Amino acid sequence: MEHNGLDHAISKALDYILSLQSSDGYWVFDLEADVTIPCEYILLQKFLGREISHDIKEKFKHYILRKQLDDGGWSLYEGGDSEISASVKAYFALKILGENAGSSHMIKAREKILRMGGASKVNVFTRTTLALFGQIPWHTIPYMPAEIMLLPRWFFFHLSKVSYWSRTVIVPLLILYAKKPVCRLKKEEGVRELFLEDPNHIKYLDEFVAGNVLKNIFILMDRILRRFDPYFSKTLRNKSVELAERWTREHMKGEGGIGAIFPAMANAVMALKVLGYPEDDPDYKRGIKALDELVLIRGEEAFCQPCNSPIWDTCLALATILEAGIPQDDNIIKKAVDWLIEQQITDVKGDWTVNAPYLEPGGWAFEFENALYPDVDDTSMVLISLLKAGAMNKYKTNIEKGVNWIIGMQSSDGGWGAFDIDNNYLYLNNIPFADHGALLDPPTSDLTGRCIELLGLLGFSVDFPPIKKALSFLKKEQEQFGGWYGRWGVNYIYGTWSVLMGLRHLGEDKSKDWIKKSINWIKSCQNPDGGWGETCYTYNDSRLAGQGVSTSSQTAWAILALLAAGDMNSETLKKGIQYLINNQNEQGGWEEKEYTGTGFPKVFYLRYHGYRQYFPLWALSNYKRLIERGKTVEDEIKLKYPPDLKLPALKMRKYQKD
Repeated sequence: MEHNGLDHAISKALDYILSLQSSDGYWVFDLEADVTIPCEYILLQKFLGREISHDIKEKFKHYILRKQLDDGGWSLYEGGDSEISASVKAYFALKILGENAGSSHMIKAREKILRMGGASKVNVFTRTTLALFGQIPWHTIPYMPAEIMLLPRWFFFHLSKVSYWSRTVIVPLLILYAKKPVCRLKKEEGVRELFLEDPNHIKYLDEFVAGNVLKNIFILMDRILRRFDPYFSKTLRNKSVELAERWTREHMKGEGGIGAIFPAMANAVMALKVLGYPEDDPDYKRGIKALDELVLIRGEEAFCQPCNSPIWDTCLALATILEAGIPQDDNIIKKAVDWLIEQQITDVKGDWTVNAPYLEPGGWAFEFENALYPDVDDTSMVLISLLKAGAMNKYKTNIEKGVNWIIGMQSSDGGWGAFDIDNNYLYLNNIPFADHGALLDPPTSDLTGRCIELLGLLGFSVDFPPIKKALSFLKKEQEQFGGWYGRWGVNYIYGTWSVLMGLRHLGEDKSKDWIKKSINWIKSCQNPDGGWGETCYTYNDSRLAGQGVSTSSQTAWAILALLAAGDMNSETLKKGIQYLINNQNEQGGWEEKEYTGTGFPKVFYLRYHGYRQYFPLWALSNYKRLIERGKTVEDEIKLKYPPDLKLPALKMRKYQKD
């Protein structure tokens, strides 16, 4: 073996990841966002009038203070600069937790916030939080009337035209915007000292932008509608609130909470509270329980997860241990496979049916329970792991349903989005409410790469209509420097790995210029220490693509990308392998403080604690298999599974010739 310690590193990492499997067969790792989610949890408890024990308060406080930067502020990701909205929420939460405004770290925080322009510069969601607690007037929030619930589908704005996460956040928020509740605070709990001006007279959030006609039209529309709001029909307003309430309650029925994501869940329970529902209301109780279950205590610290990731963690861990040599008939594999099969959503039609009314369900969600919102990324990766595990014979019908659902979810441009079809109404990102720029769920390269990887593993060729359209999409989406944008992972390294994995299983010629260009780019990004890394700031400045401190997960993606491209003997690859071996810890895993997962580019990033465990093991095992056998697990299964599946979605989509 060329690399010192390769076998030992694989064995040690495998033992460690196997030790983390639950008795039910799944894996779930901590999922960490920036401080805003824990801070919002603290503020939510205050709004709801719920008491938190002194011990838990102190643990939250320790977590928030540990994340404070030397300049006094808080960032959106490890290594990032102070960000105004995160800093205001952190300061606010610390005051609610009883922190003295005169302490040294609070003084530093306040001074930094004021240097950044003060609390009037925060984003829409933080401004909404300030309004909920009476720190600013409600009229400074972008206009979002409850009458949105009555708009027809043909209108320029409709809930079916925004992403799933926007839908689940906005609908309960419409109730709050209509009712304009205010949770009164003690004087010492407020944050008026964070404003450079009187918060009762702060300027409206959006000013007209020179040269942006569309945005200015939306701003003007916002101001006109706001002016006439007092004259709107109260009957229509009440009807709209009732529709929003009904929609919210219908989407709260599952155990995982509405949308299974913290912001939506928090808005939903606040909406029910404002509407006067008692604490023993079933939907309210279930919503609170789901929120509390997101809180994790780790030693002397506590934080709240934005959601949990068991299906994603399980399918990736399963694919990894199969690559590392665990046989398909091992009980560890069987338990994971059976658990994944149990999570498939085959009898619930969610919001995705608006654009695919005849498509039968068959996908997987991300969380323990989120039946209304399966997603393309999880579904394709689950199916890939099931194929690797040899589950086709036993679970062919399940796999058939999943593949059919994936094909039915392809957008008209050939790409795949995460939760919806053709969710690319980009003009909506100009409305004042959408200052986060993440209102939509358009097709992306990383998801498209994953889907063609799945179809390639099943034996479909480049002439298969969904693949043919997907390849056209990817060629158009390739960046000038050779890589692909990573919507759900940081960033171009992630996107390029996803695409190259798909191309490998289609048998695409690696000598083609567009593929060679991507491989050369990956090689050019290697750091002197042998690893790869990419900062979240690349979403703000693409000129930094591929640049950042080395991390275990991003190094693994780069290695897997090179291996997918047939690069098994280069010095670049060998240095990358040695980097992973050298940086393994005593437990058998890897350390990684950096955030390499993406929630919303530029505004919300994720630290998947599982990424530093399974991706490096996957890369090392993939390398070992290729140099010893010349084949990976994926290569071996392609011979077993010819494309004889029943796929009615092919007829439903009516694929046309290019």
